[in-house]
Amino acid sequence: MDLDTAQLDRACGVLLAAAAGNALGAGHEAGASPQSIPVQRSGGRIDGTLRMLAVAEVAASGADLRAASAHEVIRARWANRGKGVGGPLVWTVPVALAYLDDPGGLTEAATAISALTHDTPEAGEACVLWCHAIRHAVLTGFLDARAGLKRLPEPARARWADRLRSAERARTRDFAAAEALQAAWCAITTTEVPLDEPVTGTFRVDHLRLALEDAARGGRETAAIAGGLLGAAYGASAVPARWRLELSDRPDPRSPDPVALAAAIATGGTYARPVYGGGDRPAVAVPHPDDPGVVLGDLDAVRDLPEGVTAVVSLCPVGETERRAILAGTRHWIEVRLADRDEPEENPNLDFVLHDTVTAVERLRASGHVVLVHCVGAYSRTPTIGALYAMRRTGADPDQAIAAIELALPEADPTDAFRDALRRGRPDHGPRPRRPDTVG
Repeated sequence: MDLDTAQLDRACGVLLAAAAGNALGAGHEAGASPQSIPVQRSGGRIDGTLRMLAVAEVAASGADLRAASAHEVIRARWANRGKGVGGPLVWTVPVALAYLDDPGGLTEAATAISALTHDTPEAGEACVLWCHAIRHAVLTGFLDARAGLKRLPEPARARWADRLRSAERARTRDFAAAEALQAAWCAITTTEVPLDEPVTGTFRVDHLRLALEDAARGGRETAAIAGGLLGAAYGASAVPARWRLELSDRPDPRSPDPVALAAAIATGGTYARPVYGGGDRPAVAVPHPDDPGVVLGDLDAVRDLPEGVTAVVSLCPVGETERRAILAGTRHWIEVRLADRDEPEENPNLDFVLHDTVTAVERLRASGHVVLVHCVGAYSRTPTIGALYAMRRTGADPDQAIAAIELALPEADPTDAFRDALRRGRPDHGPRPRRPDTVG
């Protein structure tokens, strides 16, 4: 299916936010704060998403998830990966991405995948309902758990409509484990949606984070289910960089990249990492004028990481060559979904992404990391992040901050959209208070 930029971002958000929700819920079950994902440095893994990712891998291969042959492959992958945590509402999250252009096929596939572990009408109905809500959110950007009611058998529609109404008037902790769908919908609908106020650092898409933190109190299954739908509505670009950094610190060769998997499923296998040629100038890697622990660079800089760099923030998709080079040097790496374009639809969460990315850089610096921030050419995206970092660190206005960055990067020329975003985020009262949160 042909998706526009915002729809593809939302499709990529489905598996990423589900994985983040699962990790948050697992941490809460273990006694951690629902605001943070507990980092496991021993190579441990959060196994609640293993079955979901197995289904995603089969879907990405182009297999029809309604077919018995696909079911055999899924069962084999589940057996090889050990027992997952959760229920069919988690396993079936990827199914929505495989049938964005086929609602009838989605109903059949969701029912079939649910039946692999829970062959009851009610389990199948729940999966159909949630998968159609995810499909609707990817295509429209709106949260509507009732979008799939008409896909249920007639006797079941009133029953599920009543359950959704009950969820909207309750609290997440009011629901038992068997009521995970209601608990997830409760967390989503009873969490207030913030207003966009870049100066104060609050954004509408913070609803994803706030609702997932509430869902985490219901455990990993509730949070993973909620994450799938929230990611579908707000996109991968709305998943906080802090969570993505913490998830990336979980090396497990059996766990593929959820963003790449989601993109492959939603685009019918046409998604691939970009392939870049060599640059026509020496690699760019210069210290930030206000903090030498932040290195401003281009794509060539990641192919041979500058000495001392221990974390990388990529403001563009990187190719496989660059990905391997980064991971050979550090696991503290995130890719930021930031398009070097002026059209608003190309960056659906622009203000949030800019501020969230700088927050990630600040946290990494507070943890003692030397951070390479790069895009393809260090012309627009890298200077923009560098300027916002300066604004928050020194209280400089946007023009002053950009001028300072241009001295370090003479070819810097942020897009008009980025310049406007910097002005919207201008602090009114001097430097932004430094956050104590850190990423180890």
